[in-house]
Amino acid sequence: MRFPWQQQKQTVQADVHRNMTDELSHQGYRMTPQRLMIVSAIENSENHICAEDIYTQVVAKYPNVNVSTVYRTLDLLEQLGLVTKTEMGIGRVMYHPIEKGHHHHLICRECGKTIDLDDSTLSPLRESLLRDYQFSAELTHLGILGLCAGCKQKLQGKVENG
Repeated sequence: MRFPWQQQKQTVQADVHRNMTDELSHQGYRMTPQRLMIVSAIENSENHICAEDIYTQVVAKYPNVNVSTVYRTLDLLEQLGLVTKTEMGIGRVMYHPIEKGHHHHLICRECGKTIDLDDSTLSPLRESLLRDYQFSAELTHLGILGLCAGCKQKLQGKVENG
């Protein structure tokens, strides 16, 4: 059951040989120059990318583009199941092409260090939620906040010396 304010996600099972541009065209969306540049920025990013970085790349080539165009395109790509959107710490939302696979992140709340976490690590949690709560969790791309080993050690040192 969806709440009235939630839009029904139209998930696309993208063909492995199709990129986001092909999938958008296949779904009947116009491929404007702005949309092509936004998709290109996401697909060519080696890591996750935020809307601001996408906007910076696009506006350098197409100065008349509005930042709202970037956000609308990212929302569309997320609704179609072509990108994941992950909260990577205080106000940092990052996007990642779904075709690059599911994984998660451990994010240090002190230094911002990000450690990739394989999807299989959360399998026991997914199974436990289903078994104990009859809840089918969609653990597609998570950012988990905490302390990295270095920051934890520094904080413990301050407490001991403090």
